[in-house]
Amino acid sequence: MSESKETITVNVNVEMTTASLQAIVENAKKVEGRDEKGVYRIDTADKVSEMISNFILENDFESYAKNIENYPRGS
Repeated sequence: MSESKETITVNVNVEMTTASLQAIVENAKKVEGRDEKGVYRIDTADKVSEMISNFILENDFESYAKNIENYPRGS
């Protein structure tokens, strides 16, 4: 992202497939690796938050949110 934008942290519930969560956990373990005791030291909730935040910023969620057609009635 070339342009820096002001952001805030919003705590929400997000629905995702179990396969998505499994992929995040598996890949995070591969990237982080085990510590000297052979234990994975990674907060998977933080990693999910990071992945979703990156996806939102990289895929122009702002334009999606501004488009009134993305707000179906009665939702």
